[in-house]
Amino acid sequence: MKRKKNILICPLEWGFGHAGRMIALAERLQRPDRNIIFGAGEKHLAFIRNELPGTDCIRFPGFSPVYSRYLPQYIIIFLQIPLLLYHSVREHIMLKGMIARHSLDMVISDNRFGLWNRKITSVYVTHQLRILFPSCLSFLEFTGVKLHGKIISRFRWCLVPDLPGEVNLTGRMSHGMKLPANVRFTGILSRFEVPGPAGCISGREKGDICVILSGPEPQRGILEKKITGILAAGKRQAVILGGRPQERVQKELMGHITCYSHAGRREMQEIISGSKLIIARAGYTTIMELVSLNCTALLIPTPGQTEQEYLASRLSEKGWFSRISQKDLKNVLPPIPELPGMKNDIMKQSAVLLEKVLKEISDEAEIQQ
Repeated sequence: MKRKKNILICPLEWGFGHAGRMIALAERLQRPDRNIIFGAGEKHLAFIRNELPGTDCIRFPGFSPVYSRYLPQYIIIFLQIPLLLYHSVREHIMLKGMIARHSLDMVISDNRFGLWNRKITSVYVTHQLRILFPSCLSFLEFTGVKLHGKIISRFRWCLVPDLPGEVNLTGRMSHGMKLPANVRFTGILSRFEVPGPAGCISGREKGDICVILSGPEPQRGILEKKITGILAAGKRQAVILGGRPQERVQKELMGHITCYSHAGRREMQEIISGSKLIIARAGYTTIMELVSLNCTALLIPTPGQTEQEYLASRLSEKGWFSRISQKDLKNVLPPIPELPGMKNDIMKQSAVLLEKVLKEISDEAEIQQ
């Protein structure tokens, strides 16, 4: 009897978005002859256990950066590059031992640079083939692309969770450049059930406002305080999804505001799909999940996070989302547009792309064995 193939999946620990999209990928990889193992820190493992009960988990924390209340995030990240490189080398060494202990056949790394090994199938996941720099440092982007390309070349495959054509979400982050030969576009990755023709799942009447909090502290807490004050001054019914999956689910009523420390996947989908106005950070996983539900939103990029600022600006220019900076957020929330119908086509294309890519990877892994 053939043993099960062991697949280790390791999300980046810069917020829960990376874990969310790896959960979506894990569900599509699951088969009776495969054993999915997640490797992460305790907070992310708590989230994964809630989403995928019974999944094997091992403690394998990645680099977790420190953020500042005052300095732009790109400056803080730049200062921590030596620590990031140290963690990458350390993870690469640790992976060798884990391959033997857990009889690993494949490792899937979401932006964790050191998790590759020539003895097994190594897969790298990123939506930023071109890492964006602030305008004052944009001349460094070419060098960044080359360095990132070197990292990508160490892996057998590089998966980009987006569409390859003109209709895409990431724009110049993963388009408009010569791509390495091992790059494959997977389409959108989302944990949520794709809605039918009506545009959302049934079972909940439309509410007024849904706020999805995410991202690292202290900026997450700053936005929570600001948005709660705005909602408290108004009269519209609102739900705040706290984005703290490491905590037990708590529901708190504050007048016309309902606050969840964390909501399960089904309930979260119902709340989002049934809301007239959605407010969220411009994190890429959040955007993918909103697109999968055919929902638009008011995006508030994390201050100083170049990627989120670019995504919010680009997608608002396309008319798919609205955006506002955190400092410009006032008592009156701006209106948001209706989503174009092409978003449903994005999910249809994504399903076909992902199935094709996973078959290609699986077939090659079988041949190598």
